[in-house]
This record gives sequence, structure tokens and C-alpha cells, in this order.
Amino acid sequence: MKTQKRVGILTSGGDCPGLNAVIRSVVSHATLTHDWQVLGIPYATKGLLEIQAIPLSMHGLDLRGIDPLLNMGGTILGSINKGDTLNHIDEILAGYHALKLDALIGIGGDGSLAILNQLQTAGNWQFIAIPKTIDNDVALTEHVVGFDTAVNTIVDALNRLTFTAASHDRVMIVEVMGRSAGHLALHSGIAGGADVILIPEIPYSIKDICSHLKELRDNWGRKFAIVVVAEGAQVADDSLLYASCQKPSCGMGQYIADEIRSCSHNQLDIRVSVLGHIQRGGIPSALDRLVATAFGKAAVDLLANGDTGKMVSWHNGQVEAVALDAVLAQSPLRVAENYYLVETARGLGIYVGNTNA
Repeated sequence: MKTQKRVGILTSGGDCPGLNAVIRSVVSHATLTHDWQVLGIPYATKGLLEIQAIPLSMHGLDLRGIDPLLNMGGTILGSINKGDTLNHIDEILAGYHALKLDALIGIGGDGSLAILNQLQTAGNWQFIAIPKTIDNDVALTEHVVGFDTAVNTIVDALNRLTFTAASHDRVMIVEVMGRSAGHLALHSGIAGGADVILIPEIPYSIKDICSHLKELRDNWGRKFAIVVVAEGAQVADDSLLYASCQKPSCGMGQYIADEIRSCSHNQLDIRVSVLGHIQRGGIPSALDRLVATAFGKAAVDLLANGDTGKMVSWHNGQVEAVALDAVLAQSPLRVAENYYLVETARGLGIYVGNTNA
């Protein structure tokens, strides 16, 4: 007699739009096509540690016939991005077996996937990874779940702030997420019409920023400006307020504002907006829904084919499977100095720092 396969699914790390769409896709394909049981593991590996699981089915996910997961932000399974998971490997492995799981699908960023990869290696699990992150720093994939929506959210904020900046002749400094990678700041800055984009990977000069803002005003009649700063941008080598080895506790947006005030002799009207966790929320974009749905279906197909230790990846318009070890060896993926979008920004007159700063 054939035994019904039991597949666990969890979301790990910071939340982002599109996670529920992945869950929806996995449950749909696994139950309708293969008649598998799908168990949602609450709060990532904490659910395995505590031997907790939520049976998932298509009928249990709808509301009076309406399927809400496709356009619902966050994750119905909950998530955590802290803790000492690797100090509880034996208990987590025991929890996996106590739940009688045959396979696990993990949705996470590079940090979460690295931990899950160690667990699946130790436990000899059948494991498939799905990449998600608003930082877009997972290697070997052209798309990840959540990034497109986060970019759209920031661009919407920049659109709104631009009108205020223009109305009051202000310099608007917008701090966005990105501790070690500047993809979010770079993409949203270009799409949102920023004049300056500062990211962790590329050094910059305070003097050059002030010169750029002065040129906009004196040569082009631009009395306002938009500056997008990644939270992980480094202190400038020519900082007027901090030694180059120090990191301001006030946040990078406020730091840049203080530096510009100093070098402009308080002649510029400057405001700072820190978008914070607003970037993680909201309804997923059409692209994130599409990618999430394709990834979820592909992950189930890989399990059905007996694959393990793989990550679903978007490449040349279709989903492929890549070795998770190869992905983690190249993650986090940072912005290269010669990245085409860096050159695009500079070609449009946007200041993105320089290697000689």
C-alpha cells in the first residue's frame, strides 16, 4: 500500500511580500497533483524544535470560497530571524522525525538557507530551498520572492517625497534597508529618480556629494534633490563629523544629512525619512506573485523527482534548479563596481560614489 508523502514547509528570516503565494502554490500542487500531505511549520525551525505543525489544504486556506493567500503580505506560518538554531541541532532533527516528515521546503534568504542547509545535511533530509529577500543578495538567481514589491514600495515613497521636496526646495534623504548589499537602494533609486545613491559596496565622498548638489542648483536650476542611502553604507573617508573607522549611532540617513549641512554651511533645507519596516510590508506585486507561484510549483516537482539539496532559481525566463551549496558559496551577492545598473545610474547623472573616494 502506497504511503502518502508528508511534506513540511516553513518561512525563515525577515518577512516579505509573496511568502503566502509560495505556500499557496506548494499546497495546491502537492495536494491536487500528488495527493501529498503538507504541514506548515510555524516560526521556522522553532516549530521543528517544539514539534509543532499545521495541516494545510486548499479548503483550509480559502475564506468562503475566496483564496486570500495570493495577495496577502507577510506569512501565515510566522517567521523568526534570531536565535541559536545551530545549538539545538539534535532537538530539531528529532522534531523533524517526530512530525514524520518525508521532505522539507524552506523559504528564506541566504542566512536562513545556510542554516537550513546545515540541518538538512546533518539530518539527511530531502530538502528544497526557495529564495526570498528584499535585499536581492541570493546568488545564482535573477529573481527572488519579495524584492520587486520592496522596490515598488520605496519608489512609491520617493514619488511622494519628490513633490514635497520640490514644493519646499528641500533635500530629501531617504534611508532604505540593505546592511551589506545595495541592490534595493540602487534599483529603487534609479526607478524613483534619485540624484544621489549611496550603497555599502561603493565608497563615496562628502565633498563630491555637496558638489553634485551645488551643480544641480547652480547649473540646472534644481532647487531640490533626492538622496537614497542604504542603511549599511559606510562612513565617508572625508567625513567631517566621524573618523572613517567609526559608524554613527544615529543611522546613515541622519549621518548624511548632518554631513551635508556641515559642508553646505547650513544653507540647505534637509529632511530625513527612514522607511524601515514599511519596506517589508504590503501586497505582493504581480511579478512577486508570479515568481512565488512558479517557485512553489517547481519545488514540489523537484521533491517528486527525488531531488534534494537544491534551490529553485529564475534564469532566462524560466525556473531551474541549482545546487544549494553553490548558491551559498557565492552569497550574499553584493553590487559590483562595474554592475550595469551602476553604470546606468552614472550615465543618467546620478552620483553613486567612486572607487577613488
